[in-house]
Amino acid sequence: MPKRLLVAALALAATAPAVAEESAYHAQRTAWGDPDLRGKWPIDYLGQTPRERPAAMGTRAELTEEEYEALYKDAQAQLDRYDEEDEAGIMGMGHWAERGHPLRQTSLIVAPADGRYPPMTEEGARRAAAMKSSWTETQFDWVDDLSHFDRCITRGMPGSMLPGAYNGGIEVFQAPGIVAISLEMIHDTRIVHLDGRAAPPAHVTSWLGYSRGHWEGETLVIETTNFTPGVAIGNVGDSPRPVPNSAQLKITERLTPTAPDAIRYEAWIEDPVVLSEPFKLDFPWRRKDDYGMFEYACHEGNYSVRDYITATGSQFAGERERVWRDAGSE
Repeated sequence: MPKRLLVAALALAATAPAVAEESAYHAQRTAWGDPDLRGKWPIDYLGQTPRERPAAMGTRAELTEEEYEALYKDAQAQLDRYDEEDEAGIMGMGHWAERGHPLRQTSLIVAPADGRYPPMTEEGARRAAAMKSSWTETQFDWVDDLSHFDRCITRGMPGSMLPGAYNGGIEVFQAPGIVAISLEMIHDTRIVHLDGRAAPPAHVTSWLGYSRGHWEGETLVIETTNFTPGVAIGNVGDSPRPVPNSAQLKITERLTPTAPDAIRYEAWIEDPVVLSEPFKLDFPWRRKDDYGMFEYACHEGNYSVRDYITATGSQFAGERERVWRDAGSE
């Protein structure tokens, strides 16, 4: 391992709990004896805590009391828009977006120390330059001018485990030897195998990878590999184009119950092909078993992708000119 990556890995490992350490809380057990994590754990309430720490905050991991109070007040005003829209008989962003209140922590990324995505490698920058989406392009000639998320295929990893603007539901199911993590956004479901099996050959890949897990005391540890390359990991620096994962992406997650209705979620993400060092996510889950997991219909009838292409694509330029000309002559 190059010295730079070794130093980064050691620094990141220092933020991890010792593998032998157990949570002080002991969760209820399933009928077959595993810690019981079943239930709904929506992360919609995390929408006010940024993935990346504002650069001006440097290495400061928590908000001051004054900062927290100001952000809380602003968040509450946004939440109040729901009732205000109801009273006005309208539906706007108050109904559309799920925001919640801020956490005390300044970002969901806790390592590196600045709470930001690490720099891209030269190869990562090269691959990022080719990433396209509805946020970066004005002309769409084919479906791959739109991102995987635009096309409602997947948010990939770790994006699927992070809050978005809406549809933040997560539901955990368990059976002997297996855990399923159901995601409301894009209706993905992750299957975690607990039977000690090996990962499949490297050429066997999927958008969310292949997950294998085991228990360390109260903690479910999940190791995921075998990712299909090319899905956004995150936007590094000021680039509007996210760095895509490579086939060497590896994610290690720890789900530790800390109370009857609380789980600590941690994830270490490493991809030496595209990122100069690993990074870590760390944030709480809160149980909410009355949360409604809605169907994620995305773009109804799949018209949106076609409309992007027919409205802007070069192969339809002549047809658009004819339509505009005919419309102007009426």
